[in-house]
Amino acid sequence: MSGALDRGQWQWENATAGAVAGFATVAALYPLDVVRTRFQVNDGQVTGLPLYKNTGHAIFTIARTEGLKGLYAGFYPAVLGSTVSWGLYFLFYNNAKQRYSKGSGEKLSAGLHLVSAAEAGALVCLCTNPIWLVKTRLQLQNPLHQTRPYSGFHDALRTILKEEGWRALYKGLGPGLLLQVSHGAIQFTAYEELRKAVINFKSKGGTKKHATGDKLLNSVDYAVLGASSKLAAILLTYPYLVIRARLQQRPSNAGIPRYLDSWHVVKETVRFEGLRGFYKGITSHLLKNVPASSITFVVYENVLNLLRPSRENK
Repeated sequence: MSGALDRGQWQWENATAGAVAGFATVAALYPLDVVRTRFQVNDGQVTGLPLYKNTGHAIFTIARTEGLKGLYAGFYPAVLGSTVSWGLYFLFYNNAKQRYSKGSGEKLSAGLHLVSAAEAGALVCLCTNPIWLVKTRLQLQNPLHQTRPYSGFHDALRTILKEEGWRALYKGLGPGLLLQVSHGAIQFTAYEELRKAVINFKSKGGTKKHATGDKLLNSVDYAVLGASSKLAAILLTYPYLVIRARLQQRPSNAGIPRYLDSWHVVKETVRFEGLRGFYKGITSHLLKNVPASSITFVVYENVLNLLRPSRENK
């Protein structure tokens, strides 16, 4: 019975650490997220979208024409989505790892880390897709829009349900699932394997006497590990983000969507923009998410270390 309670406590600690880490991640560098989304959907075929030369020009233009409100458009659903996503992700991920290790606490192989991360990513995507859709649409609102703008998160949800039906909330779910599963799997597998390598290197080098396991690592290590694993995941999975963003755009006044499905996005992007079209906005995405991932893992590991003693003392 006590073992079950310990497992429940451990899962709660992981969910809490993940949620705190998610909030900290979104709160930092958010304007870069707005810029990235606007670059992603600008395929050169649709009018009504501002044109930006680069990331710096985009931030300056949005600040000048829309003010702070423009730079933080969609901030509420971003905070909600990220906090919920990270909380659920760490909960599902560690629950899967525990299940695959059969509660023995034995180290998992890279393959099982991959499966655990993929499973967690799929579950999180199903739970949070409506939040990300609303965030994308709020970020794309600008002075050039002809459609009545959403006044906020709840108004967007009500309007989407009224005008497009509940199925619209799951637009972009296909590439979202591929993104969440592959991105998370790559990132967490890379993180776990890099962490093992650093721990082995430090233990052999004797950098900290009498320290073992995670006690050998510090916040700088967590920051480097988080950034490195995130960079690998972004480079391999970024096109899914572009496809999802383009699918989640608000339909025109006539109710006609710009793209019909994921395959339509792929064909049109290849036709008019080539391979480069699938990497639009990646500069601002890297500037935001590589350091943000460092923040996430530093906060997550340190919150976990704060919570762990209370569990071990019980």
